[in-house]
Amino acid sequence: MRLILRKDVEHLGEVGDVVEVADGYGLNYLIPKGLALHATASTVRATQHEQRLRDAQIQAAKRSAQDYAGEFSGVELEFSMRVGADGRLFGSVTNRMIEDALLEKGLQVNRRKIVLDEPIKMVGTYDVDIRLHQEVRASVQVKVMPDEASMAAEAEAEEAAAETEEAAVAETAEASEAEDEVQAEATAEAGDTALEDEPEESRDAESEEEKSE
Repeated sequence: MRLILRKDVEHLGEVGDVVEVADGYGLNYLIPKGLALHATASTVRATQHEQRLRDAQIQAAKRSAQDYAGEFSGVELEFSMRVGADGRLFGSVTNRMIEDALLEKGLQVNRRKIVLDEPIKMVGTYDVDIRLHQEVRASVQVKVMPDEASMAAEAEAEEAAAETEEAAVAETAEASEAEDEVQAEATAEAGDTALEDEPEESRDAESEEEKSE
């Protein structure tokens, strides 16, 4: 059976191709599904004309997408989010949020065309692709930062940590000073004990030597 394809069929051909197939495959599948028509002179001309029109529309859409892609050049989106101590967000930046932020800049894009493998959940800077056409993509930069409350909490935590470190240093210094005092006292006591234990004859001899001098 000779047919002309109205749509691309995997392993068989593309739109407008004239193909030979088994009668059962053509009559029971391709024709009922609207994938092909009997390849007469008129259907071939009509199908090829339709394909030329579709190709022209596809190229026009591609050119339009390429022109629109230039509008995204240099675009930066900033999101202030509540953040934990490890930089992880309480929540996430989603496609919808990016869609809304772009709309505020006058750029209209359906969120399904914003390419995110998963919502953004960490502070940082991300390059996010936007699929404007099957063959055309644009890119915007998304910056995720801590909000004011998170920054204040982080500053308080850093201040508390600094105070704790300061107190630990002071405590160490005090302990060292106390240890030095104890050692000094112990040395002094050892000297006094040595004098007390000195033999009386030795002390008398020393006294006599002092008198003779």
